[in-house]
Amino acid sequence: MKKALLAVVSMAFALASFNSNAANERFMSVLEKGKLVVGVKADYKPWGFRNETGEIVGMEADMAQDVADALGVELELVAVQSSNRMQFLEQGKIDLMIATMSDREDRRKIVGIPQPNYYTSGTNVLAPKALALKNWEELKDKPVCGKQGAFYNQIVEERYGAKIVAFTGNAESKQALRDKKCIAWVYDDSSIMADLASGDWNDYEMPLQTEDDNPWALAVPLEEVDGIWGRFMSGMIYNWHQSGRLIELEQKWGIQPTQYLATQNEKYKDWLAE
Repeated sequence: MKKALLAVVSMAFALASFNSNAANERFMSVLEKGKLVVGVKADYKPWGFRNETGEIVGMEADMAQDVADALGVELELVAVQSSNRMQFLEQGKIDLMIATMSDREDRRKIVGIPQPNYYTSGTNVLAPKALALKNWEELKDKPVCGKQGAFYNQIVEERYGAKIVAFTGNAESKQALRDKKCIAWVYDDSSIMADLASGDWNDYEMPLQTEDDNPWALAVPLEEVDGIWGRFMSGMIYNWHQSGRLIELEQKWGIQPTQYLATQNEKYKDWLAE
């Protein structure tokens, strides 16, 4: 593992040297101060949340620790939210952001998004285990709770013939599910997995195959995406996929296995490995 990470560092330096316009200030400051500051979620269990002592833990916190270990520096985690995570990176409050962010074209104009993507989320349902749902077609002509304005609603109606019952917010939608006003709640699978990990939905499950994946991206400062920092993080992501590290972290944090990680692990595996 250490040899692979050293190779990542060497490759990052080599590739960055080909782009003389790329900035490397943030990366060099991390090495100089001996500390990496990473923005992660603190309210999105199990990717990032506070434990009983107030410490931020979770899958993405572990990923941040991997990066700090590879660089040989101290790690500081900073809690961010969807509304401020990119701004924190722009303002220099954090050096790196790993915070359940979807990879979108408009975001690539604000922050640097190295490839490949490290995770994904998509459309699924939360449903009572007693129903034992197996496939999307079972939703036909059935009432399914949804949040008003969510793009999933129209897709599930048109594709599978579900009867969407839309509510103003997630809390209202999920309460309607508990009150048996619908057979399932359709939403983003990562949010559903967070609910299942909370311990408040033990009689429910996410039984279907996730559809319409939306890849997640970590981010470095925009000006450094083609420099050492961006190239280094591309190497880290590649190594996470090849080694199966992200699959290991899914298991550690009780996250329902995703086909995306299995596919990426197969895609990047060492062809000589047994």
